[in-house]
Amino acid sequence: MPVNLSKGQKVDLTKTNPGLNKLHVGLGWDTNRYDGASDFDLDVVTFMLAGNGKVASDADFVFYGNKLHSSGSVESMGDNLTGVGDGDDEVIKVVLNKVPASVERITFAVSIYDADARRQNFGQVENAFIRIVNEDTNQEILHYDLGEDFSIETSVVVGELYRHNGEWKFNAIGSGFQGGLAALCVNYGVNV
Repeated sequence: MPVNLSKGQKVDLTKTNPGLNKLHVGLGWDTNRYDGASDFDLDVVTFMLAGNGKVASDADFVFYGNKLHSSGSVESMGDNLTGVGDGDDEVIKVVLNKVPASVERITFAVSIYDADARRQNFGQVENAFIRIVNEDTNQEILHYDLGEDFSIETSVVVGELYRHNGEWKFNAIGSGFQGGLAALCVNYGVNV
């Protein structure tokens, strides 16, 4: 049984799952209340953060334009342009023992592509979630449903993996941003 998290809840990953190394981080969503002419394209992005809460370089930003971190520790498995269907809409693979020692947090966010021009926001998104699966056993370890607390936001920080006393933990964040992907990048130190 996976642990179902609430916003702000933190849970240990590696201490309670000895040997955990390869993670399947799946994110999914549906759209609602939307009858616009444009497709609704959400993108998962990942920021690999140093102790100061910023990327050390733009290469620590993994997204559809930079799918694999140079360490091989974080990989985007592709860009789902529609979000149609059940289950995970986009997946990030994480190999914990390959994460550089300088990286203290791996933050997962979702951004609506071209949101302003398409007049789209997270008030039109429902059933959004993140889940972490042990890739070796295919066992779901945790699941966090974001709820529908957003109205005008165009990107959301969903959650993060972080190091604590030599172990990896997960924090369910669920924090919205206006300004889309550019605002997220500025927040985490990526040059835009």
